[in-house]
Amino acid sequence: MAPLLELSAVSARYGSVPVLHDVSLTVDEGEIVAVLGANGAGKTTTLRAISGTVRRRGAIAFAGRRIDRHGPAAVARAGIAHVPEGRGTFSELSVRDNLRLGAYVRNGGFAEDLERVAGYFPWLAERGNQPAGTLSGGEQQMLALARALMAQPRMLLLDEPSLGLAPVVVAELFRIIRELNERGLTVLVVEQNARLALDAASRAYVLETGRVALAGTSEELARDESLRRSYLGY
Repeated sequence: MAPLLELSAVSARYGSVPVLHDVSLTVDEGEIVAVLGANGAGKTTTLRAISGTVRRRGAIAFAGRRIDRHGPAAVARAGIAHVPEGRGTFSELSVRDNLRLGAYVRNGGFAEDLERVAGYFPWLAERGNQPAGTLSGGEQQMLALARALMAQPRMLLLDEPSLGLAPVVVAELFRIIRELNERGLTVLVVEQNARLALDAASRAYVLETGRVALAGTSEELARDESLRRSYLGY
């Protein structure tokens, strides 16, 4: 069976500065896969290459179809939802309007989707008219995830979901991510907290200066002492 997502020799640059160099990785349907590495390793750019928010070369296939020439809207319609680093919520818009934007790739069904997503985040329905910018950092991260779920994606791209959040919020966020995965959602997560990511993921890739330096199961990477010191930071 072919992977749900497959990157083959993908490169990307910002202007004249190359960031990714022939990155290849796969994600099977139903997996949680982590992308790890230091700052500047190319983790965020990998997700941007998939979602079409940065120019890229190489082949990217999703559900058996090439998407590497697609822009962000077409990638979203194909079934990939991207939760960017920094959450990307629209602070002046209400919680409800942020969620409505998440459903823009679909026609109708907003009320039903809102009810479904509120099952994970019950406070959303109660605070629908509140400006998103008045939420706490943890609530904004939850809102960003909820907005992505409004698109009914087949795959979720998460960029540094734990960044700047209190441990109790991080624990709840990853509990929800695991529950979503158990219900069939495939997840590719970029995370600097290697221990947290490896606990959640079945496999991981480690990037170094825009290249895949290591790949393996989470258990293999977590128990290798030299790899932990060199790449994982614990």
